Amino acid sequence: MKYSSRRFSAISQLIHAKSYCSGTVKLFTALALTSTMLSQSTSPASATLEDSPKNVVDEVWQIVSGEFVDPDFNHTDWQVKRQELLKANYTDQKSAYQAIRKSLESLGDPYTRFLDPEEYADLTSQTSGELSGIGIQLGINQKNKKLTVIEPIPNSPAIEAGLQAGDHIVSIDGKPTASMSLEQASAQIKGELGTKVKLKISRENKPEFEVAIARAQIELPSVSYTLNQEQGSKVGYIKLDEFSSHAAEQMKKAIADLSKQKASGFILDLRGNPGGLLFSGVEIARMWMSQGAIVSTIDRKGGNEKFSANGKALTDLPLVVLVDGYSASASEILTGALKENRRATVVGSRTYGKGTVQSVHSLSDGSGLAVTIAHYYPPSGVDINKKVLPPILRLT
Repeated sequence: MKYSSRRFSAISQLIHAKSYCSGTVKLFTALALTSTMLSQSTSPASATLEDSPKNVVDEVWQIVSGEFVDPDFNHTDWQVKRQELLKANYTDQKSAYQAIRKSLESLGDPYTRFLDPEEYADLTSQTSGELSGIGIQLGINQKNKKLTVIEPIPNSPAIEAGLQAGDHIVSIDGKPTASMSLEQASAQIKGELGTKVKLKISRENKPEFEVAIARAQIELPSVSYTLNQEQGSKVGYIKLDEFSSHAAEQMKKAIADLSKQKASGFILDLRGNPGGLLFSGVEIARMWMSQGAIVSTIDRKGGNEKFSANGKALTDLPLVVLVDGYSASASEILTGALKENRRATVVGSRTYGKGTVQSVHSLSDGSGLAVTIAHYYPPSGVDINKKVLPPILRLT
């Protein structure tokens, strides 16, 4: 992320303000949908029907019945809903999926949602921080409409094969890409681990060439960072894109590397971060906080689980957190903890306002279900759902 020198200088001045300089500082897709994966379960519900479209319908009903945060189901008679669903005739899985989605609408919760097998696989890859493939971000060049490598992922088979940003993919395993959609091309490139895909590449000022690339399990980067020189001081800038299962270990490395480079303060950029795994957010908060409450969650039975700092913060240097209207869910958990414990100054625009926790289940046919199981609250106990966390300062 790039800033104007004026804006970065203003943020740097916050880091080096007098009140921050004495010892420990005492002073966090389809956005709404992708931000809901905060705790994960992969145990499918026990099927009560024979293998048919109704099987998945009843699996969904059973999970919602047992876990949905509102025991009144938004004033819906959930038992009657089951009878309606099982009386219906479904010609195929698609018709069953449509019925499931319609039934979930009655709960009045946008985060309790059904995922078809492709959507579920995408969400699993996103929150696990891993994917099976060759490691490239694909796009369609708007000027020439060609399938284009936007960026190869670091340490991926694509990097090892020499692919570069801007390369055009002419064919995949001999099939021309000119008539393929982005989704079709992506599906062609994906495949079983260890198998190879052959790509014909067109690169500017070079004849077309072919590469055969073995598919692998790839860790996706959630964290990027740089050390910036501002007014004679070194400021560590860390961008956190999402709270995947690998985000905490990547954050730990970023803090350690920047500290070794003698950073005198940090900027943590959560703008555009839709959230992710709850425990990833808690673990990252503990890297910045030596003490204090982080978040509490309350389920439909009133069970209250509390998370606090564990005295193992990696740094006590001054910290500024950047947020915007797309900072949601786990981003708001982290921001709230750092702000309310006076550990950081928050700068930006108001956040998204998502205060619920979801559990994600795999279903018997490869589809999935995200169901809201709890509300979460920052240390102040304020309910931020459908509300927002205001910043201390605004960027203009």
